Amino acid sequence: MDRASESLKVRLPPQDFNEFMRRLEEIKEMGYVKTHRLGPTGIGKTLEDILGIKENNVPGPNAAMLELKSARKGSQSMMTLVTKAPLPRGANSRLLQSYGYGVPKELHITLEKPGSWTKVKGNPAFKLDLKSDRIEIVSLDGVTLAFWSDKVLKEVFERKYPALAYVKADCKGNEQDEEFQYNEAWYLKDFNFDKIKELIRDGIIRVDVRIGRYRSGKLKGKPHDHGTGFRIFEDKFDLCFRERKRLI
Repeated sequence: MDRASESLKVRLPPQDFNEFMRRLEEIKEMGYVKTHRLGPTGIGKTLEDILGIKENNVPGPNAAMLELKSARKGSQSMMTLVTKAPLPRGANSRLLQSYGYGVPKELHITLEKPGSWTKVKGNPAFKLDLKSDRIEIVSLDGVTLAFWSDKVLKEVFERKYPALAYVKADCKGNEQDEEFQYNEAWYLKDFNFDKIKELIRDGIIRVDVRIGRYRSGKLKGKPHDHGTGFRIFEDKFDLCFRERKRLI
């Protein structure tokens, strides 16, 4: 039985922030720990198990509970920050009708960095454009097809991310033999919406349009908007915050 498995028999969730800090130092000293779950979520599941927590939160320094997130260092995987349909109302449906492909039509694309045309079926279709007060999807002929206002996006981001604990790990192996060494942790607070456009411009945050079709049931064949996602490379997540305090 590995050390992580042994710890599960005696550990209860940390009761305060100081205890959480002690646990992080202990976990760091454990070295590599074999994953407790196959796949991308294994890193988070394994950390939660070692900490003895069932829900994805831990005690914060001000006694409030913090969301706990974890990431593989150097990972090229992306995590969804938020999903938010663009305006005006029905914009995604119109994108589907104009640019969708297949029978019935679907539209699953990642928008290129601002200034670069996003291709659909091999042909340039539209691009992201960063304005002073909003983010737009613009057609080849310069028509604004959809947009997100900075005001609305700022509210969505800040409501979702008040503060959190963010733990990074070195990784080795793969699939069921993957192992994690949790050796870096940050306390993140004060989500920096002003940074979002910069990260979009640099290609660190990307926008995914995900519109499919219901495959069964009463809505079979009708459009199914899976949510337009603002996604970031998971090991760059800490760049979104003004307050970044290294814990370990």
